[in-house]
Amino acid sequence: MSKVDVSPEKINDFLERGVAEVITRDSVAKKLSSGKALRVKHGVDPSGSKLHLGHASVYLKLRDLQDMGHKIVFLVGGFTGRFGDPTQRQQARTLKSKQDTDLAAKDYIHQISKILDVDRLEIRNNGEWYDRMGAEDLIKLISNFTADQVLERDMFQERKKRGESIQLHETIYPILQGYDSVMLTSDLTVIGTDQIFNEGFGRDLQKKNGQEPQDIVALNILAGLDGKQKMGKSLNNYIAMDDPAPEQFGKIMSLPDHLMIDYFTLLTRIPLEEIKSMAESANPRDLKLKLAYEIVSFFHSPLDAQNAQENFINTFSKKETPQNTETQPVTRGEHELVELVASISPTMSKSEARRLITGGAVDVDGVTIKNPYEIIAVTKPVILKVGKHRFIKIIPQK
Repeated sequence: MSKVDVSPEKINDFLERGVAEVITRDSVAKKLSSGKALRVKHGVDPSGSKLHLGHASVYLKLRDLQDMGHKIVFLVGGFTGRFGDPTQRQQARTLKSKQDTDLAAKDYIHQISKILDVDRLEIRNNGEWYDRMGAEDLIKLISNFTADQVLERDMFQERKKRGESIQLHETIYPILQGYDSVMLTSDLTVIGTDQIFNEGFGRDLQKKNGQEPQDIVALNILAGLDGKQKMGKSLNNYIAMDDPAPEQFGKIMSLPDHLMIDYFTLLTRIPLEEIKSMAESANPRDLKLKLAYEIVSFFHSPLDAQNAQENFINTFSKKETPQNTETQPVTRGEHELVELVASISPTMSKSEARRLITGGAVDVDGVTIKNPYEIIAVTKPVILKVGKHRFIKIIPQK
C-alpha cells in the first residue's frame, strides 16, 4: 500500500483550487492530514456518449487525491442511470434500458483513463445492490425522508410554479444517490455544486446506518462555450475530452475572455499564484493561447498542442487552410452532406450532423450549406469545415 501524502501544500491546494463549498472543511482537513487512505466516492450516470471538460474538472480533482494515495471509488450508476438525475432538468428524462447504460459505462471508463489511473480505481455499479433490492427494502429506504424534504429542491419548486409535472420516480433519486454512500462507506465525495443536495442525503443515511458521514467537496461549475450556462452536450456548448487536438484548441480559443481564470484553475495544475500573476500581466489572446496549449497537451500531447497552435495561427490570423487538415476517405461518387458529416467521427450520429448543418455550422469548399440532404459530388478532394475550427479533407476512393 502506497504512503499517503499529507503535505500541507498538497492539502491546501486541494481545498482551495476551484472549490466552491466544503462540508465540512475542518473535517476534510483533519481526514487528509491523518495519513489514512480515504475512500472517495464519485458517481456518474452513463447517460451520453461523450465526456467533456466540465466532467474533467472533477476528475482532475480526483486524480489529485489518487496521487496523494487515496482510494477513488468510481461509481457507475448502472441502475440510477436508467432514469437519470433530475438535477437542473426542466422535464423528466427518457427511461433507458440496462443494456444502454452498460454500453455507455464501458465507454466512460475508457475516456476517464485519460485522467485517472484506472488500474488503481475501485469501479462499482449501483446495480449491484438496487437490482437485488426488493419492494419492501426500497420502501423502508425511502421512508427515512419526507416528501417535503425532497420537494424543496429548487428545480421542483420551479416546475410547480409553472404548473409542470414532477414524476414520482424523480423524487426518490436523491435518496438512492445518498444510499450509494452507505453501500460504499464513503469518507469523502467530490462533486459539482449542483450535486450538494443529493449528497446531503448520503450524510443523513450514513448517520442512520451507524457510519461517520461523508464530507463533501463541491467544485465551481465550469461554464461552456457560451460563457453563461453549465457546459453540457444538450446545450451544444461543450468541449469533449476526446475532441481532435485542432478542434479542441480552436474551441478553447473561442471562449469568452472572462472564463480564462476559471479554466486555468479547474483544468490545469499551474500553481494558483502563477495563474493570478498571469491574469494580471498577460493580454487575453496570449493567455488563451497558453490555456489551449496546456489543455491540448494534457489530453493529447505537447507535439499535438504545438501543431494545433500553429494551425490556429495560420488559419485564423493568416487566413490559411491548415496544412495538416484531417483526412477522411469516402467512396468516389455522390453523397448526401449529412452522411459526409456523420462519417468524420465514429461517435457522431446523423441527427447531430443534421443539427450542425441546419444550424449553419458546415461549409463545403468555403460555402455554407444548410440542407442536410444536399448532394455533394466527391470526384476530387472536398474540404469540409465543421464548426468554427475543424477542417476535414474528404478524399475520393475507388
